[in-house]
Amino acid sequence: MRTIIGESLHRPDALGKVTGATRYPGDLVRPGMLQLKVLFARRPHARIRNIDTRAALDYPGVIAVLTAADVPYNAFGLITPDQPVLCGDIVRFVGDKVALLVAENKEAAAVGAELVRVDYEDLPVVSDPQAALTPGAALVHTERDSNLLFHIPIRKGDSARALTEADVVIADEFTTSWQEHAFLQPEAGIAYIDDQERLVIETAGQWLHEDRRQIAAMLQLPEDQVIVRYAAIGGAFGGREDLTIQHVLALAAWKLRRPVSLIWSREESIIGHHKRHPFTIRCRWGAKNDGTITAVEAELIADGGAYASTSEEVVKAAALFASGCYEVDNISVNSYAVYTNNIPAGAFRGFGAPQVQFAAEVMVTRLAHALGLDPVDVRRRNIYREGSREPTQNVLPRGVSAPQVLERCVEEMRARRGDPARQPSEDAQQADSSVARDIKHATDPHRSGVEGGPAPDGQGAALNQHLRRGWGLACGIKNLGYSFGFPEQSTATVELFGGTQIEHAMLRIGAADVGQGVHLILRQIAAAALDTPFDKVELISNDSSQAPNAGSASASRLTLMAGRAVTDAAAAALREWDNEERPARATVQYRPPATTAPDPVSGAGTPNYAYGYVAQAVEIEVNTLTGQVQVMQVINVCDVGTVINRQQVEGQLEGGVAQALGYALLEHFQVCDGLILTPHFSTYLLPTSLDVPTELTNIILELADPNGPFGARGMAELPLIALTPTIASAIHDATGVWVTQQPFTPERVLKALRAA
Repeated sequence: MRTIIGESLHRPDALGKVTGATRYPGDLVRPGMLQLKVLFARRPHARIRNIDTRAALDYPGVIAVLTAADVPYNAFGLITPDQPVLCGDIVRFVGDKVALLVAENKEAAAVGAELVRVDYEDLPVVSDPQAALTPGAALVHTERDSNLLFHIPIRKGDSARALTEADVVIADEFTTSWQEHAFLQPEAGIAYIDDQERLVIETAGQWLHEDRRQIAAMLQLPEDQVIVRYAAIGGAFGGREDLTIQHVLALAAWKLRRPVSLIWSREESIIGHHKRHPFTIRCRWGAKNDGTITAVEAELIADGGAYASTSEEVVKAAALFASGCYEVDNISVNSYAVYTNNIPAGAFRGFGAPQVQFAAEVMVTRLAHALGLDPVDVRRRNIYREGSREPTQNVLPRGVSAPQVLERCVEEMRARRGDPARQPSEDAQQADSSVARDIKHATDPHRSGVEGGPAPDGQGAALNQHLRRGWGLACGIKNLGYSFGFPEQSTATVELFGGTQIEHAMLRIGAADVGQGVHLILRQIAAAALDTPFDKVELISNDSSQAPNAGSASASRLTLMAGRAVTDAAAAALREWDNEERPARATVQYRPPATTAPDPVSGAGTPNYAYGYVAQAVEIEVNTLTGQVQVMQVINVCDVGTVINRQQVEGQLEGGVAQALGYALLEHFQVCDGLILTPHFSTYLLPTSLDVPTELTNIILELADPNGPFGARGMAELPLIALTPTIASAIHDATGVWVTQQPFTPERVLKALRAA
């Protein structure tokens, strides 16, 4: 049955989803349930002088108005409990919750919310993270000495000396914006007290047991008195890691002892959950004439918004990846997360890596241009290999496949472009290769203008008066799992039933399937490990009281972590079975190789136990009249360790590329003085099928991971990592200009063209 590994088994949930039979949280609402309505602050920073609920309570159908006084422990947070469930004194961003309306129906809840009168005293708005760090800036959290949320330094070698000794030094500033998760299913759920007097919350999230922990802490209840269940989950991408409605559902059901429900609109979802961190990245890179990168200095400032969420871990990851996937002897990085009165920033697919590797990959290409070298050869010379030391001075975990994904991507790109085939050794000796000719502009006088003058040669040649084609290439790295000493584990239980043969297997593991298909993957792994047919494996995963803790559906970790727990539990259960224990049962907790907290001065330590590697190439077309960028084709090469289900991997790669295209080109989430200017999909633009190129080539490498089940590791974040710098390099190839602000909107492209 081990041949099941790699097979494209059909998803058991597919039919229900396409026919509409599958029940999402919004489908759980039953007649007679009370309806909830959240009253948002709708202002970025203010003191609450008074909340008058009398008019609301007098409205027919309104049952209660809950405020901060109703919350036993009014604080929550994944890492730092600094966010109030309901604000009682200060509101710090527009999506802060001030009151919770409970009514017999939606109409009464909506009208009742409008009737609540809140007397605010507006406070200074801190909206610029760099200004927030200046002495005397207004404080977002007055109990703190400053708006600095977290700082991590990384020091390796002597970057100042290395920069003075470098043959070429390049400096620049890059900015990235917020990104909305835009999952299909807005937040929804129900809560009630069951017949055993336990509080039950049925909703959608990414970590059953963490939701339960925070809710139990809020209500000061034992954790076994709280049950969290997940219905079908319509996407997450990190956007369901923080509590959004789970805790207010729990509060209302616990307080009123009646079943309650809540369904957010899209606008409420956009205002109510965190976003991807915007970054400002200032960096200097130095290199020798032979292309050896000798030094990287970088300052990274992330807007954490009003509350901590996962900002600490995001800026740690960003600091680690500020030098990309390249071994550099001299590194100095300062990475900061800053409190502001903007919408909180937290987990989003890629978790800090796409922002900083946008800058890193562009700088590598620009160094090559300045040296007159092939950017591919510069990458080859410096890219991580087995035994390389990362910025924290730790030897990389085994399974370094960065060179392999790069070579496969270059091979495919050259085949698509019709370049003559050449061996890597030749490339390393020939600086003026075809790739260098096509993506090098620093010394080419014919590429300095956009209109008028000689038309550029190579792939960037004008197709007509206003359309220019170009190619770009970039590499990337992404950690798997929790980092820097954060406790990492997954626990699974396997039960075997039958007589002389295994007739039925029960797998219990609390792993959230947010649409990525992990439930199918874990059953497939269990069937292979037990050497039993797939349809004999049953899974219980969506109930915190029945399934052990697998950890979060985040950080591309569940295939490796939960999958390894399943294989180990299956092996233990088989040993019990062989010892004539019938039924056989085994519970196993898997812990990967240990990581360590960073040294507070140098950042030294062991940050991660596994990494994934990616290389991408694109062909784009730029309209120099409008600034519009059209992606014509994408080459996406990822190492996944071992494929468990090929169709699932392909789907993740295709979806990831579509999301990455939106991040690079379209999705411009705008905030001004703490106010969200793009609260609807009419103003916040998402990619559609028409934006995804028909030429999308996904190449899957299988270089087994030493820790993963059957050698597998997660890969769903990899397509997000390198596409932005790949497109940036392609725009430069087509036009001769660099765009350093993400997203590359037509306005920004035109601005760069005019400046050139």
